[in-house]
Amino acid sequence: MTKIDIFSGFLGAGKTTLIKKLIKEAYAGEKLVLIENEFGEIGIDGGFLKDAGIEITEMNSGCICCSLVGDFTKALGQVLEQFAPDRILIEPSGVGKLSDVIRAVQGVANENVVLNGFTTVVDANKCKMYLKNFGEFFGDQLEHASAIILSHTDNASEEKIARTVALIREKNADAVLVTTPWDALTGAQILAAVEKRNTIEDVLAKLTAETEHHHHDHHDHDHHDHDHHDHDHHEHDHHDHEHGEDCTCSCCCEHDHDHHHHHADDVFVSWGVETTKKYTAEELAHILESLLAESEYGMVLRAKGIVAAKEGDWLHFDYVPGEPDIRTGCADVTGRLCVIGAGLKQDKLAELFGV
Repeated sequence: MTKIDIFSGFLGAGKTTLIKKLIKEAYAGEKLVLIENEFGEIGIDGGFLKDAGIEITEMNSGCICCSLVGDFTKALGQVLEQFAPDRILIEPSGVGKLSDVIRAVQGVANENVVLNGFTTVVDANKCKMYLKNFGEFFGDQLEHASAIILSHTDNASEEKIARTVALIREKNADAVLVTTPWDALTGAQILAAVEKRNTIEDVLAKLTAETEHHHHDHHDHDHHDHDHHDHDHHEHDHHDHEHGEDCTCSCCCEHDHDHHHHHADDVFVSWGVETTKKYTAEELAHILESLLAESEYGMVLRAKGIVAAKEGDWLHFDYVPGEPDIRTGCADVTGRLCVIGAGLKQDKLAELFGV
């Protein structure tokens, strides 16, 4: 029997950190396969997980979404056949739609393969901003989760957490909700929330109903209404930030596809390079702080990388707006940088990083 767990969540929410905790504390003794789906061409996260002794399959050709459902289902079948794991952990791109990933995984479900949990990780400090600016993608991740796990609640106020919970419950009244800081919980406690069966069945039933509704509309109407998606970013001429700043970049593509919702490629841009450049921690900190200048670099939602240091160990960094994280770590075969956002000015980013 192979269990399949999907860990969704918007860019930088903490999916990889959560998976590492579960691997260490909850999955002991299991044969694991992790399937990562990076948005863009430069894969970074795999380097953080390979030392856990699990097989990793990275997919870098965009998102697990409508256009890749067939390919992904085939790849998943090959993983099952080759490794026969106890558990497959799927970490989709942060800009992917959870509903698309679940539909792709359903293609391999049988008496020996069980869909075990659809978890969305939500940054407690950024839920409102992502819903307003990227509601089609982030809203889908909330609506189709069987468990929703808040991250960064240890540095969020009670009022902020309460507002975030209220926003989540507007989208999903039934998912198991975890609001306690992760350090206060064991991996086993989190896994019990992820594996709660009735919420998983609720999501599958909802997906089935949505699919039937879509087919009904397709036959009965000459056009489609997007009545099951939140298109908040269609309704705003600017982007709302949690702290009230206005963002003037326009990231929404107006082009409709045959299935009448957007691919991540229409809205988000990934810039990634390999580099031999060496940095100091101070230089990296200045670069990451500079990414807040939206007029200069575009709307940067996520940056991460592994680069050589001018002295000592290599530097690993993660960035979500206003929250840079730089630490020392092991070397990689070459330095790699990846920036994801909307309306990115790639020449300016290259100049900033000096590559």
